[in-house]
Amino acid sequence: MNFIKKILFFVSILGTLAFTAVITGSTSVLITPSSKLLIKGKTNVNSFKCEFDILKLKNPIPVVFQKIGDKMVFDNTVLVLENDCFDCGGKGINNDFQELLKSDVYPQTQIKLKEICRDTKDDNSILAFLDISIAGVTKSCTTPVKFEDGDSLFVKGVLNLNICDFNLEPPKKALGLIVVKDIIEINFHLVVKEY
Repeated sequence: MNFIKKILFFVSILGTLAFTAVITGSTSVLITPSSKLLIKGKTNVNSFKCEFDILKLKNPIPVVFQKIGDKMVFDNTVLVLENDCFDCGGKGINNDFQELLKSDVYPQTQIKLKEICRDTKDDNSILAFLDISIAGVTKSCTTPVKFEDGDSLFVKGVLNLNICDFNLEPPKKALGLIVVKDIIEINFHLVVKEY
């Protein structure tokens, strides 16, 4: 059983384990080109989406974990996204997006996986505990994530963030008549293979 299948196996039985044995493991994974990662937002007039160029994710991501009781704890498993790899559909909105993220000073957004455990509200999901770093500010959050097994591992979910939590000021256009709403969504459908 390869590492990814082991992860799925552990996750599926986390809630039924009656012992607290510690199991450790490590590997590296690649996010394949068939993956998608979008940031969606709204203004008071319309909506927008910025899609990440998945082809820029060429480097394997190290995964080191410990299964402790009914959870899996990860050590420095980080997805690094270069801000300039997001395309929002046009030069103007791309510039606004880079300005919002303060990309001239903080060119990367980082998503660090800290821990996963069974979602007691949904048998088909796990809860992922994450640290999100945007524009030099790191916030912890929790989101339900769905897994599907096959030749690759499919990981999908939606993470809602308030940009004000990261000290970001929503851009205003047309003399303040068009304002970006505070809540954005990170939509991810990642197809992951062991490296």
